[in-house]
Amino acid sequence: MARRKSQLSLARTSGWGGARPGAGRKPAGPRAGVTHDSRPPHVHRHPLHVTLRAVGGLGSLRDNPAFLALWDAIAAASFAAFRVIHFSIQHDHLHLIVEADDRKVLSRGMQGLSIRAARALNRALERRGRVWADRYHARALTTPREARAAIVYVLQNWRKTVRGAEGLDGCSTARWFDGWKGPRPRSTLPEPDEPSPVCAARSWLLTQGWRRGGGPIRFAERPRDALD
Repeated sequence: MARRKSQLSLARTSGWGGARPGAGRKPAGPRAGVTHDSRPPHVHRHPLHVTLRAVGGLGSLRDNPAFLALWDAIAAASFAAFRVIHFSIQHDHLHLIVEADDRKVLSRGMQGLSIRAARALNRALERRGRVWADRYHARALTTPREARAAIVYVLQNWRKTVRGAEGLDGCSTARWFDGWKGPRPRSTLPEPDEPSPVCAARSWLLTQGWRRGGGPIRFAERPRDALD
């Protein structure tokens, strides 16, 4: 009678395979490091403040041709269930306020926006390779105060980084925002004569609620450093 062969157990000697500390794609850039844990559930009535940081070596995103490429890409990124409401292009990162019908739509919308913007930027700069330092960071806005603070932060962020900044940021959608306090100063940008590059808000927090968080926004108002 043939003898049954026994299964030998071998001690694992290599580090290949399976979950292990330090595995996975590493973020690029000194400020990168958004966790890769599952994102929290998304409630459709809560807009989000989203930040995308670029890798180093691209130059200022506020200069042409990078600026025009990003502007057009962001303007084309919205669809029925995912909407960009406000955005600003900073030296090495983007700030956006978006609305999404659910978490799956948010993920699909941000993935599409990130890819579209990266491809447009690479074409404009005649380069190849990675553009974003890490996954996008998203913060849900759940109260009128948070919504108002986020609008100020996105539209007026340049006042933190651009020396002598006055009026409205031409690298943002501030010109189309209708919640400014008082008449538009002569020193600021004129009323736009072209359609807005972003969608009209649908959530209560971005259409009406934010006003309850502090009223209309002053032209000279600065973001609170605590939101950075």
